[in-house]
This record gives sequence, C-alpha cells and structure tokens, in this order.
Amino acid sequence: MGGWSNAYAPDTMSSMMGYGFGFAPFGFLFMILWWGFLIVAIVALVKWLMRGSGTPGGKTPLNILKERYAKGEIGKKEFEERKKDLT
Repeated sequence: MGGWSNAYAPDTMSSMMGYGFGFAPFGFLFMILWWGFLIVAIVALVKWLMRGSGTPGGKTPLNILKERYAKGEIGKKEFEERKKDLT
C-alpha cells in the first residue's frame, strides 16, 4: 500500500485542544486584559474630549459672568463679588 499511514500523521488533536505548552492556558487572561485595556482607553478618550468644557458649549463660569456683565444683566458690584467667589 502506498501513501501515508496514521502512524506518521502529526499529533494535531492534542495540540489543538490545548494539551501542549502553547498559549492556550493564558488565552482567558489575555482576553480579560484586552477588554480591560479597551474599556480604560474608551473612558480616557471620553474624559479627554470632555476636558476643558466647564459647561455645555465650552463656556466657563467666569466667561458666563463676563457676558452677563457686558449685557448689563448685573452691575459692577455684583460682578466683582461673584468674580471673587469664582477665583
């Protein structure tokens, strides 16, 4: 009989099932680390994007106070008092 016999076939069953000394035992650990990294990266990105916007529209409380004073909604005395509170 010509050809290969089963005696010469590589042992693919044990290596594919994780019985060898490959990375199979660490696969679950790598998966947890990957998802943890991904979640931390998304949270960091959202915080970075939200940084610098004190209020919606990117206005800080001091800028809003200056706008109100410029429009005449508040007087100089009230502006100075509130500015002192903010700084």
